[in-house]
Amino acid sequence: MKIPQTPPSIGKAFQTIEGFNRFIELQDIVGKGLDDSAYLHWDKIRRLNPPEGLSHVEWWHFLKVGRNRISKELPLIDCKGSPFSFSVPGTVLQALHEIDQGGGGRVELPEPITNADTRDRYVVSSLIEEAITSSQLEGAATTREVAKDMIRQNRKPRDKSEQMILNNYRTMREIQKLRDKELTPELVFALHRLVTEKTLDNQIAAGRFRKVEETVHVVSGEGDVYHNPPAAETLEVRMQAMCAFANGETPDSFVHPALRAIILHFWLAYDHPFVDGNGRTARALFYWSMLRNKYWLFEYVSISSVLKESQVKYERSFLHTETDGNDLTYFILDEIRVIQKAMKRLMAYIERKAEETRKVESHLKALQEMNHRQVALLQHALKHPGQRYSIASHQRSHNVSNQTASTDLKSLVKQSLLNQTKVGKTFYFFPESDLHERLLIRGKGAIIDIDF
Repeated sequence: MKIPQTPPSIGKAFQTIEGFNRFIELQDIVGKGLDDSAYLHWDKIRRLNPPEGLSHVEWWHFLKVGRNRISKELPLIDCKGSPFSFSVPGTVLQALHEIDQGGGGRVELPEPITNADTRDRYVVSSLIEEAITSSQLEGAATTREVAKDMIRQNRKPRDKSEQMILNNYRTMREIQKLRDKELTPELVFALHRLVTEKTLDNQIAAGRFRKVEETVHVVSGEGDVYHNPPAAETLEVRMQAMCAFANGETPDSFVHPALRAIILHFWLAYDHPFVDGNGRTARALFYWSMLRNKYWLFEYVSISSVLKESQVKYERSFLHTETDGNDLTYFILDEIRVIQKAMKRLMAYIERKAEETRKVESHLKALQEMNHRQVALLQHALKHPGQRYSIASHQRSHNVSNQTASTDLKSLVKQSLLNQTKVGKTFYFFPESDLHERLLIRGKGAIIDIDF
């Protein structure tokens, strides 16, 4: 990917007397309004046909004037001391409303995600997906299947890629516990240590700023330098400013909570305060900020899975921001696109799981070798996977004899649908961990990739 062309300076087309006269002539055209809903960078604008009567440079001038009128400065400054800013055009306002409604509002969700007994499965599935794809963005080469098995089986990592994924998983779990805490440099360092454990060439670099002699650049696969981060000696002051922003202490004007999380993501990535693990730490801070601001759905949403699919767009949004006078709107727009896609993907996933459950229940009723009591128990077990059953509880639930209840449960054990264990003198019965898949197979239903 090539570095985008730097836009022309504002007013360049109108610096002469002839240019001023031309400016007056264009007022009628500009007065009718210019469509800026796509919020395109100059690198794209210069390749398109401008509105009738305008040159490319004139078009750019009037777009930038309109953007500057609604932009707000941030306490984030670049390496030269110039502030970053952002705008909130109509497209962003609409997207923020949708994020508010879906991410923190009381939207209607299928029963499995609101059921206390099944919601943890969705949380764990999402955490695993985020851990894997966030690590793959940074070069981890392990497949999803191998990584999922490692986490679920609590197996030790076999290489650096697996260690990166396990670190990300543990970090995401830790963030859930830290959501109510204010951000401090110590907390950022702690998250960085979690993210980079046993993966750095020099492990003592974990949880500390990079040093002056530790040169860090953001480069392309071809070796082109995309970004030179701020000097190491400025990082302490910069992180204090970042934490103040993250905690809502700055700026004086209102910044929408979701925008604050997005800007925090950019901020740490821009500063690149560590020798490695900056991208993973930046995304971890995004999640911390979203959860801290009560966007509870983000326990389940994986943004890295979307970023991985459109990594070039992700990287380009950084470049557009830096080459166009520190206009963070480009990054914000791309991140909002990612968030919306990730939320839609989650909803589709939940609906797919709900449909699978309906299929399983339909198959259960069609299995003639099971009686209605066994079908009822398995339906309950699907919705309450942590539930344990006893002969006495089954007997009471269906008003049958002890012998009948015992026969029901032991038959399900023989069919490999329940596990049996003895505590003291009492036998307890637990659903198999993959009960869902086993019942799909028994019912000859379509077997779909099961992420539980």
